[in-house]
Amino acid sequence: MKRIILGIISLLAVTGVKAQQTFLDNQKMFPRVGMAFREKEEQLKAEFAKKGIPYPAKQIYIRSFKLDSELEIWGRNNVTDTFRLLKSYRVCSLSGKMGPKRKEGDRQVPEGFYYINDFNPNSSFHLSLGINYPNYSDKILADQKKPGGDIYIHGSCLTVGCIPLTDDFIEEVYIMAVQAKHNGQDFIPVHVFPVRFGNSRSMDYLGSVSLADNESQKFWLNLKSAYDYFEKNRRLPVVMVNSQGKYVYTTPQPATPTASLAHGKTPSGN
Repeated sequence: MKRIILGIISLLAVTGVKAQQTFLDNQKMFPRVGMAFREKEEQLKAEFAKKGIPYPAKQIYIRSFKLDSELEIWGRNNVTDTFRLLKSYRVCSLSGKMGPKRKEGDRQVPEGFYYINDFNPNSSFHLSLGINYPNYSDKILADQKKPGGDIYIHGSCLTVGCIPLTDDFIEEVYIMAVQAKHNGQDFIPVHVFPVRFGNSRSMDYLGSVSLADNESQKFWLNLKSAYDYFEKNRRLPVVMVNSQGKYVYTTPQPATPTASLAHGKTPSGN
C-alpha cells in the first residue's frame, strides 16, 4: 500500500512540474533552441544594455523589405511605449519578384500584414517562425483553390517564397520571439514590404515596375500608408481588411493592447 501511495505522490509531483513548465521552458528543451540560448542570449543582453533597452523585449514587431534584403526587429516593454529598433539582419536570399503572393508555386514572398503563428524548433531549415499566410486579404485576392502556404522566416539561407536568414541570425530572432511570446505577446506582428519606402533608389525601382502594373501600384500605395504611419509615430496602425481585400487603417488609442494583424477577426495596433 505504501508503495502505491508513494507512486501516486511521485506521479502527481511530476505532473505538477510539467504543468508549471512555461513556453520558454518547453522551447529550451529542444536541442537547437537550448544551444541558441546558451550561445546567444548573453550577447543579446549586452547589446540591449548598450542601447539602454531592458532585456528581454516583452513585445516585438518584425519588419522585412524584399528588394532591400533586410529584416528588422523592433521592441518595447509596455503597450504605452513606442517601438525602438533592436536589431537589423540581412535577408540572404530572395525568390520571385516584387509583388504579393497570389498562388501556390509562384515562388513569391508574401507582401502585407501578418503575425507569427508557428514556432518550429526542429525545422529542416535550422529554426523557423511561421507567418499566417494566407491572411484574410490574401484569401480574397489570391487563387481561391491554391493560394499556397507554409511561409516561414527561417535559417539555412535557402528559400522558395520564404524569408531566409543565416543560422546565426535566425537563432537571435527566434530567441527574441520566444521571449516575447513567453511574456504574453500572443500575436507577434510581421509586416512584409516590397521595398523600404524611405529609400529613394528602391522607390525609383518600384516606380519603374509599377508603370505597367496599375493594380500593383495601388496595392503598394496601400502598404505604404502603414509604413509611413509607423515611421512617423513608432506605433503600429490598426489594420483591418475590407470586403474587397484592401487593407484599411485606423489610428490606435495610446493604451490599446496589441492584437493580431489582418486576420479578419481582431484588429491590431499601437
